[in-house]
Amino acid sequence: MAYSADELTEQLIKLQCRSNFKIKNIAEYMLVNSKEAFYTHSESGKGKIVIRPAFEVFSDDFNDIGGVTRAQGYFHSSEMTRFPTRIFKSAQPIHYGVAFKINSEQAAKDFIAKLTMIIGN
Repeated sequence: MAYSADELTEQLIKLQCRSNFKIKNIAEYMLVNSKEAFYTHSESGKGKIVIRPAFEVFSDDFNDIGGVTRAQGYFHSSEMTRFPTRIFKSAQPIHYGVAFKINSEQAAKDFIAKLTMIIGN
């Protein structure tokens, strides 16, 4: 059975990530004891975690986690206001980040643990 966006949300709450808001299919979270924001995106019932593009250099580390797959290219959304912007398919800049598909509860745990380790908490 595929890991759903709702299961990802439940897992992030269990990991004590703070939810700031949810607009449409984008939700903003903060790592525990940190001001580092990340987003989740729900599409067709499946969940993705989107991190700042500055962490792109760690893509291979995240991809090495079982059940985590990087989405090709960048993920763009105007709701990801804590992320930088760039011009993409429009004259106006839009916020963007690096998205990873999460396929299991353990993958979500390991992903958040790795992100927490990288930012130094």
